[in-house]
Amino acid sequence: MAAAMGSLMLKKGPHIMEKHNEMQAVVCHGPKDYRLERISKPQARVNELVIRIAACGICASDCKCHSGAAMFWGGDNPWVKAPVVPGHEFFGYVVEAGEGAEEHFDVKVGDKVIAEQIVPCGKCRFCKSGKYWMCEVHNIFGFQREVAEGGMAQYMRIPKTAIVHKIPESVSLEDSALIEPMSCAIHTVNRGEIQLDDVLVIAGAGTLGLCMVQVAALKTPKKLVVIDMVDERLELAKKFGADVVINPSRDNAREIINGLTDNYGCDVYIETTGVPAGVTQGLELIRKLGRFVEFSVFGAETSADWSIIGDRKELDVRGAHLGPYCYPVAIDLFERGLLTSKGIVTHDFGLDSWAEAFELANSTKSIKVLLKPVV
Repeated sequence: MAAAMGSLMLKKGPHIMEKHNEMQAVVCHGPKDYRLERISKPQARVNELVIRIAACGICASDCKCHSGAAMFWGGDNPWVKAPVVPGHEFFGYVVEAGEGAEEHFDVKVGDKVIAEQIVPCGKCRFCKSGKYWMCEVHNIFGFQREVAEGGMAQYMRIPKTAIVHKIPESVSLEDSALIEPMSCAIHTVNRGEIQLDDVLVIAGAGTLGLCMVQVAALKTPKKLVVIDMVDERLELAKKFGADVVINPSRDNAREIINGLTDNYGCDVYIETTGVPAGVTQGLELIRKLGRFVEFSVFGAETSADWSIIGDRKELDVRGAHLGPYCYPVAIDLFERGLLTSKGIVTHDFGLDSWAEAFELANSTKSIKVLLKPVV
């Protein structure tokens, strides 16, 4: 009887799980070569955790990696190290803690947790100066085999250098699944240094754009403008606090922005479309000395007249990457009901239906698509 009980791993609360040696996972072998497989279940080593995945979102970067974008697969030494389990928008429950891991991460078996998408090395100049999100090694969950296997699986291993945060049980499954993109949105909006008298334009009302709308609305700019080609997304943006919405397929964006700004142009332009037209549009709409914030993963190179940036407008062009120091903020805002996933999370699928989920995620028929592994 004792031996039989030893074959079970018990967790706090209602979660009880058999300790299998294998698990189901989506595995990336290369561009357009993803497969549902049975692979070895991860084991926690010293200062490591194993979590049971509750949900994992499909990001635009996952779709572009799947399609073979050069930023993932280009060159002689591609950034993606396949075969690897994809997925960086995950959360789950701790089911195994290696030696010292509970103290190392300040969590216990049974806790609901999320790890930031980057696995910093802790040794490079960026990590040592606190700028861990720009880690020179730059392992991101879901893109490098073994060192950073992702969350499109029943279980995943959290390495010792990962950054882990606890999630209150009061935060819903859908909200919990949106913590990663919401953290990116908070960082991006912060990079824009939004002022109370700013006219802010957010280009793109996908998952990230709609998260940014909610965050920007909390900053109370003078006018919050959202641009997208999909009317349903623009309606959602209005619910989240947008003052003006523009569909460039029928609206004259330049004319509308000029009307709001005495022909000067917007103070801040946040680009989150991931398409070249979003960049050139922004350079046209922004005022002189404006702040242009770029947060997108592009599938193709973008060409623009760079003289606009310097000679004509002297723009402050800022990048935004990941969500450093923003996960606790996102979790707190979700817990207080100031942010929501309602309307953004539109679909969920089991791992068996991953191909359908990816196809839907890479279309305008969805916003955020989740994979929810069943154990």
